Formats: sequence, structure tokens, C-alpha cells
Amino acid sequence: MSTATTEHAVHADGIWKIFNEGQSNEVTALQDVHLTVESGEFISLIGPSGCGKSTLLRVIADLTDATRGDMRVAGHTPHEAREQQLYGMAFQQAALFDWRTVRRNVELPLELQGWDKAKRKARALELLDMVQLADFAEHRPWELSGGMQQRVAIARSLAVDPTILLMDEPFGALDEMTRERMQNELLRIRKETGKSIVFVTHSIPEAVYLSDRVVVMSPRPGRITDIVDVPLGDDRDEDTREADAFFDAVTAVREAVWEVRMRAPRWAKSDVHPDGRSAEVHLATGAHCGALPERLATSRGGPGYSALPAAGPVPDCRELLRRYRADVGDRPLHRNDSVSWTCVRNNCRPGHGASRPALLRG
Repeated sequence: MSTATTEHAVHADGIWKIFNEGQSNEVTALQDVHLTVESGEFISLIGPSGCGKSTLLRVIADLTDATRGDMRVAGHTPHEAREQQLYGMAFQQAALFDWRTVRRNVELPLELQGWDKAKRKARALELLDMVQLADFAEHRPWELSGGMQQRVAIARSLAVDPTILLMDEPFGALDEMTRERMQNELLRIRKETGKSIVFVTHSIPEAVYLSDRVVVMSPRPGRITDIVDVPLGDDRDEDTREADAFFDAVTAVREAVWEVRMRAPRWAKSDVHPDGRSAEVHLATGAHCGALPERLATSRGGPGYSALPAAGPVPDCRELLRRYRADVGDRPLHRNDSVSWTCVRNNCRPGHGASRPALLRG
């Protein structure tokens, strides 16, 4: 039985979502998901493609039913929450109507609720001012940039003053500079409104920069494998992206994500350099090494990338992979990526100790 209260923005108790249950093409998208989002909290869902992040968001929004389990949204069933418009939703595409002005796009939820024309207009202009687009109220969506269109979509999602904002990769299609500006806009709006936000993203730095907690999900069937606290405080700006606490949190989330991915069978080989004191591992994910380096440097595949030193002992393969991921970031592994190490043991020579070729595999 659910223990949800009205203090919780979202409370998921043992949620399963099975598509085509009992048929030959049955797919389990979510498996026994338990999650509580407190009032005023910003939560990001992160994990590999197809892990069920968007499906979980759709269950919260009553766009699909859970197969089993109990979901509560602000203390109500998802259906009740949708009927009462207790949440707003923003998608990867702004989904604006080109034949309506920017203002009238924002007014649409209010129009559906039966607000009179004067009140609709006043509320829309208030929200457009909040997202700094008041000067574009009478423009058409196609006259706006992608980032501006997304700000209109966010304003529309806030039109009925919902307690919760659900966002499914709203900045995924934007360029990096616009994306960072939109992240700052969202933090400002959240600070001004105090909304609870559930945010889906594939970007670890984005999840860390925006969130109070980052929820890590496994590959299908989607399960919550870890929840990482982000101790960055309420006031975040561009300096936050350069802070040690930010990088520590990014590393913690990346470790949690790769903890799951490293269980999949992968392999890589290494070659001993002629000097006998160093080796290079052509890297994929893995669970253990046949031989371990004592000093580590990484380099990204392709010209123009130099080695990045990582001082200190490397106790196991998982730590080797962790340091590698911390250096090269979010991007997928490339077949030319490598990790180089130098043996610092006494009498290190080819075929002995850390200079031996290694095999990384699951």
C-alpha cells in the first residue's frame, strides 16, 4: 500500500510497465521502480537509451498506465493529477502551433480551462516576461530560434501554475551554448516559482548542474540502480561548472552509470612498448584486467589529443576505467581510444608485473 502524502511531489511504489504483456513481443520497460520526489525538489533521470526514463515520466503524466504498482502525483493518482492539471510538461520539441502567436500558444491551456480572454492574456504576458520573451508576444513561433521556442514551451507548461514540471529532454536538440543558457533560465524559473521538477536527460553534466539528486537507471528492464546527491546548493551559475564539487558530482554519477555498463561483456587488448616500461590498452568496458598499471595516462582517439596524467596507483580495472571516463567525458568509446600506463615497480621489464599485456573483459 502506498505511503505517499501530499508533501511528496511524486511517489512511485513498485512500478512495473510491461508492453504487450503475455504476447510473444512482450517488453518489460520498467521493473519494480521505487522513487519519491519531495515538494520543491529537482530530480533528473539518467541512463542509457531505452532504459525507461521517458516511460517513467509518461506514467507520472498519465500518458500510459503502470502495469503494476502505485503512482501518486501530489497525493493523487496520475489520472486525477492530469484532470486537475497539477503538472505541466515540456518535451524535446517545443510543439508550438505555428498559426498561433507566441502569446496565444502560452494561453492555450488556459483557453482549454475556460479562462476569459483578458485573464488569459494577462497570465500569458506575465509568463513571457518571466522567460524574457515579452517583446515577442505577437510573433509567430517560426520567427523564433530553437532556444526561444523552448522558453515559450516552458512558459506554456507553467500557464496553469502547476505544482510539478515534467521535462523530457527539453534541451536535447539545442546547441551547447544555447543549452547552457537554457539551463540557467530553468534554474532561475525554478528559484522564482519553487516548482518540483522531474527532468529526463542523457547528459551527466546537465543532470548534475540542475539537480538536487540524480536518479541512475539500468538498461532495460529499467530499474533504479543508484541515486546520487548533488551538494551544490541553491545558487548555481557559470562558476559552479568549474567548481571541484561539480566535478566530484559528475564523477560520482558517471561511476554509477558505468557500474551498470561495465557488467556487459566487452574486451580490449594492450601492447607493450619497446622500452618495456609502458603499455597501451585499447579500451572497452570491462570488469577486470589481466595486468594492472601503477601510473595512468589517457588519450582520446584521433589527432590533436595529448595524454592526460592521472597520478597515483591504480588498484583495479574498475578504477582504471573510472579514471578513463573522468578524462574523456560522456562521449561513446572509440576504437582508437587508449589508456597508457608506465610501470614504476623495481626491475619492471616486458612480461613482468604491470608491463604485461592485459585483457579487459566482462
